[in-house]
Amino acid sequence: MSCEKSPNQFTGAEKYVLDDELAEIINITMALEMPLLLKGEPGTGKTMLAHAISESLNMRLIVLNVKSSMKLVDALYQYDTLTRLNDSRFGDSKRDVSNIAEYIRMGKIGQAFTADEKVVLLIDEIDKADTDFQDDMLDVLDQMEFDIMEIDKTIKAKHRPVIIITSNAKKDLSDPFLGRCNFHHIAFPEPDMMERIVRVHFPDIDKELLQNAVEAFYRLREINGIEKRPATRELINWIRALRSDPDFKAKDLVKGKTPYLGILFKKSPDYSLARNVIERHGK
Repeated sequence: MSCEKSPNQFTGAEKYVLDDELAEIINITMALEMPLLLKGEPGTGKTMLAHAISESLNMRLIVLNVKSSMKLVDALYQYDTLTRLNDSRFGDSKRDVSNIAEYIRMGKIGQAFTADEKVVLLIDEIDKADTDFQDDMLDVLDQMEFDIMEIDKTIKAKHRPVIIITSNAKKDLSDPFLGRCNFHHIAFPEPDMMERIVRVHFPDIDKELLQNAVEAFYRLREINGIEKRPATRELINWIRALRSDPDFKAKDLVKGKTPYLGILFKKSPDYSLARNVIERHGK
């Protein structure tokens, strides 16, 4: 009996460390052809997961970055009235001004529906949108079609995309929305998982530096009053900075010396608070 994985099975990517539970929910979601809703604090790898799926399964990735002011139609298509007006005024375009279809541009969901191949559609930070946007969007994703009113045409998906939806859990999603998705909460990595993640990015990292940097990173994350705790990407960039400093020694982290705090903390109050805590403990 063959032990080869199915070409449609996701088992991780070169730069993405995957646990078994997450792999299972991704693969069952693809098998059921349902959207997968990922929740978790920023920096837990929600967005990068869609990139990893795209890379691993050799599918094109289309990203819809949700904005608070976005209307669903913007994600489906846009009617470029300004270009049509300019074409009609100046008459130097090869487009047929009387043909509105020539001025329809697909939005990100429209691009996913009209792609000639199966794609990964990432709908990033859905919690920024209002409830109507969320529920109406899932109607479209359920039906795999939408109407372009200006030309009285229905766009039907050529292939059902792999749909990944992320939320930073800043705002509750509606019950109908939750009921139509599979769900997984990505917890912030424990230190041993974080060490595995770091090793993926720095295969030759010194063991002492790895352990000391990860320990210091988690100490800094636990400082009371921090508004935006450093995430995995900050740790990776911080280690990159430490490794590039010829004067830095891994044992300095044990002594409480923590250079390049500005890589870990991006808000001034957080930076000041972390620096004050470090200075007090160093006395």
